[in-house]
Amino acid sequence: MIRALLATVAVVLAVGPAPGAELEAGAAKADITPPTGFPMWGYAARHDKPSVGVLDPLFARALVLKAGTAKIALVGLDLGRAPTRESVQRIRDALKKDGFTELFLVASHTHHGPVLELDTWPKPEKPYTRELEDKLVAVIRKADVARVPARFGVGSAETRLNRNRQSKRADRPTDAELLVLRVEDTKGKPIAHAVNFAAHPTMHPAELMKFSADYPGAMAKYVETETGVPCLFLQGASGDLSANPPEGVKGPDEFGKRLGADVLKLAATIKMTDRKDKEPSLLAAREELKFPCIVDVSNDAVKFALGKTFFPELIGFFEKEYKDGVRPTVTVGLLDATLGFVGVSGEPFCEHALTLRRRARLPYVFVMGYCNDYHQYFPTIQAAAEGGYGTAPPVAVAEPGAGERLADTALIKLYQLRGKLPDGK
Repeated sequence: MIRALLATVAVVLAVGPAPGAELEAGAAKADITPPTGFPMWGYAARHDKPSVGVLDPLFARALVLKAGTAKIALVGLDLGRAPTRESVQRIRDALKKDGFTELFLVASHTHHGPVLELDTWPKPEKPYTRELEDKLVAVIRKADVARVPARFGVGSAETRLNRNRQSKRADRPTDAELLVLRVEDTKGKPIAHAVNFAAHPTMHPAELMKFSADYPGAMAKYVETETGVPCLFLQGASGDLSANPPEGVKGPDEFGKRLGADVLKLAATIKMTDRKDKEPSLLAAREELKFPCIVDVSNDAVKFALGKTFFPELIGFFEKEYKDGVRPTVTVGLLDATLGFVGVSGEPFCEHALTLRRRARLPYVFVMGYCNDYHQYFPTIQAAAEGGYGTAPPVAVAEPGAGERLADTALIKLYQLRGKLPDGK
């Protein structure tokens, strides 16, 4: 085991609008479906079986927001995990000249997407993962070029479409909040919608060896058909949550359409911001943390055991990724001191989101897992003590309490961006 003391590494960026700024927004969508034959991510039972086709295409949907010198990209991805640390950095580097100050690359966590840790297929000199990076840079730039003066509104509604899959307690938590961000131009024409909802997209069986976006893809397609603009699915803190279809609703397509109907109903009630009396505020910050890894991934016996559970390429990837500890990233944004964005590079349990929203004292907070890299599960301390899936190795490898530290870091950043706490510089 790694017994090093907890450490944090600050990679902090805070940016805001210039005087006289106005909000601008643009959106775009791109197909990111891998070639057939690419191994599939998500279920241990598959091991190294290749994909045999495409049930429905995988997409990247980008929403770019700009106010003065601040510009961020929210990107919803039909992938099991966000791109790796190295991929995210290459994407950041490519977009530096475009003036981006922060990115939120958020995977839906579909279990019918590609193994992004496999960096050599179909050709080592030009693997799918590099093509994916190029496509993400391109779709973000396309959304950036499409920017127009804009306004936004946020809506929240209670949902019963998810359930706690980990705890056996009668008081087990769920995140019953469905959040929708609506962005439109100054004449009321929609630009995009972004949906924050928490539930594992595991409605297709593991035996299905075809790529699919699962219910988030069906939801997005349903909303896009009705509105004509991209609908981003920004997965929530779903580490311990599964979909909870109502009676009579079966499969990912029907469930996605049901969720989509709720999204449209909520979107229709959203009151848009009035930009006449104040300038928009757009801020962002990021921090990398470091925790001891409770699994010795260099041990041959451990690697053999992991090899029975995970796709073979993941073993070498884990050994390299965790040799210096578990290093998750928290990415935070703030729009008009009204809407907070919190991205965590892993699978936080829902109680982290519930607690963070309550303590943040903001009208709305999108808490997003699977954002800007991936570091497996982050259970709450009490969930780790109770046990159950997602609370221990091999799927939870950071020391107990790591999830709370991530949530606290996000909370501090949200207050710092509002000027309510010193920034520590």
